[in-house]
Amino acid sequence: MSGVRLEKLVKRYGDVQVVHGVDLEVAEKEFVVLVGPSGCGKSTTLRMIAGLEEISDGTLSIGERKVNDVAPKDRDVAMVFQNYALYPHLDVAENIAFGLRIRRVAKDEIKRSVTEVAGILGLTDYLERKPADLSGGQRQRVAMGRAIVRHPAVFLFDEPLSNLDAQLRTQMRAEIKRLHARLGVTSVYVTHDQVEAMTLADRIVIMCDGRIEQVGTPMELFMNPANLFVAGFIGSPPMNQIKATIVAGANGPEAALGDPDANGVAHIPLPAAEGLHAATGQSIVLGIRPEDVLLQGSGEPGSVPFDLDLVEPLGSEALIHGRVSGEPFVIKADTYGDISHLNEINRFHVDASRVKVFDAASGAALYQPEGARERARGRA
Repeated sequence: MSGVRLEKLVKRYGDVQVVHGVDLEVAEKEFVVLVGPSGCGKSTTLRMIAGLEEISDGTLSIGERKVNDVAPKDRDVAMVFQNYALYPHLDVAENIAFGLRIRRVAKDEIKRSVTEVAGILGLTDYLERKPADLSGGQRQRVAMGRAIVRHPAVFLFDEPLSNLDAQLRTQMRAEIKRLHARLGVTSVYVTHDQVEAMTLADRIVIMCDGRIEQVGTPMELFMNPANLFVAGFIGSPPMNQIKATIVAGANGPEAALGDPDANGVAHIPLPAAEGLHAATGQSIVLGIRPEDVLLQGSGEPGSVPFDLDLVEPLGSEALIHGRVSGEPFVIKADTYGDISHLNEINRFHVDASRVKVFDAASGAALYQPEGARERARGRA
């Protein structure tokens, strides 16, 4: 097994550059997820690793070997595609074994490998069925089996669950996670679904416009986003973002919402960070997670006015939609089996230690808590 290293990787189509000098190191046995909106370059980057796209510039290494000019079949990688790519005229066993037959592996070894992989994926009872007789989840497991049976150095997944319904996606996520724990093969996984990224990844790589915005563990990115793009992308529902100005408060820096000179403007305490003390008057964007809003004691001094719009019940939780200083704002709250009390909310509190502060002009985080380990990438 091997790690994967990308150094200043670039992809151009004619004069149009779509991947801009990506640097990334995937450790051996690590499960790394590339995530971002459509068109951000994540699938193109994966296809360059697989050898399905030519590298315009930069270096790609698998293990200690540079593979820029190595044919896909010789890179020792296996790829699972979004559309399964199964042969409809072959049964499950033949689909799984296809790659081994192409490589002229002995029949006894093929049979042993197919039996082993079918047992791992729960396909033993389906080996004689054709793809048309399988469910979507079973077809995806067959596609995974065809990759696993080769014992590659690296697994590549290109949005493998996007064709499945919501319940099946949840089931397959768990199966992929168990499979990685069992096999321990270096894996690079592409998705546009941040929930998939959060649940599967050892580390997440967030991309936008062909660049890496931030790399870190799921919780590092959730707790300490490097910029407004990451803050708005990770989390469901996403982090609330409100325009404000830093002002000096009696107990430290505060964020004045709306016009800081207006009478009765709401103030939210900011974290006690040295850099924020020196930034009085700076225009900022406050980041507040919906689940970090405190409804208890909402009538006390210092609470923030909230204009309720609607309550969206989700069972044990509800999303409360409204506006703060004229800007959209969402609160996530427990229902305790009843939402009637949520329809009366007009103020809330927020713990200063959970507030994130971003520069309004650049979008970059103005501070990071001591000990934060995330690694942000610039957008230059």
